Amino acid sequence: MYISRIIAFVALALGIVGCSNTTDQTEPSTATAPSTATAPSTATAPPTTAGPRPSLIALPPANAPLDYQLGGAYPPDTDVAVLSRDRTAAPDPARYNICYVNGFQSQPDEASLWLDEHSDLLLRDDSGTPLIDPEWPDEYILDISTPANRAHLTDIVGAWIDGCATSGFQAVEIDNLDTYTRFSNQLTEDQAVDFARQLAQRAHANGLAIGQKNSAELLPRRTEISFDFAVVEQCSEYDECGLFAAAYGDQVYAIEYTQANFDKGCDQFPQISIVLRDRDVSAPGSPTYVRAAC
Repeated sequence: MYISRIIAFVALALGIVGCSNTTDQTEPSTATAPSTATAPSTATAPPTTAGPRPSLIALPPANAPLDYQLGGAYPPDTDVAVLSRDRTAAPDPARYNICYVNGFQSQPDEASLWLDEHSDLLLRDDSGTPLIDPEWPDEYILDISTPANRAHLTDIVGAWIDGCATSGFQAVEIDNLDTYTRFSNQLTEDQAVDFARQLAQRAHANGLAIGQKNSAELLPRRTEISFDFAVVEQCSEYDECGLFAAAYGDQVYAIEYTQANFDKGCDQFPQISIVLRDRDVSAPGSPTYVRAAC
């Protein structure tokens, strides 16, 4: 699979791979280029882009329309060129696909995996009770506080990254990079950076680009980690879009959850990709479904 990905990206760089406009969800294919007027860049990164990467790793097409489908996969709108889906979903072979991986906390439906099989890797309070994110009360915190734990977690999360590559994704986004800020009495920035660096190395070894997910406070360390682009929630709401644009240029893919902040972002930062989604990131047919792009 890795060899076939390299062949596909070389062909893409030479301009000999055709683009498809289909929006149907089909079996993953790494031989079809993402459907977009702007092909993913395989050139050397510009000065504003973080970190060195193998030259055959394709970056998302710059300032291309995004859909954020973490609430469930569905056929994207025809304008969509960049698609983010959960690692358990299939990528769309007609688009550039980003694989969502929750690397610093447990997923709500995987609590038993951690409690039963990896309980030693959960962060605990003084009484020994596993800690839960106050913002996401169904997610346990992974304990990245020691080198041994980080190595073990890299094996686990790294296997998910391997799976993203095997499925046909072109990139990964690792969520909850900022967990340490909510547990600063037990976790540190340096520990988060070291773990993120190991995951970036795993992604690059698989031929995948890796996006910085949120965490504007770590922008000064993006090159140290080797992030390639950014996936940012609510940067307009928190007045952070300019910070990410200064660091990653036009390879910032932003999600806003209110019309006002979406409109504000589109007006102030036309050089980055911004999508409006409902907070449940639900699928069409849901009464809460919302999607619009600048």
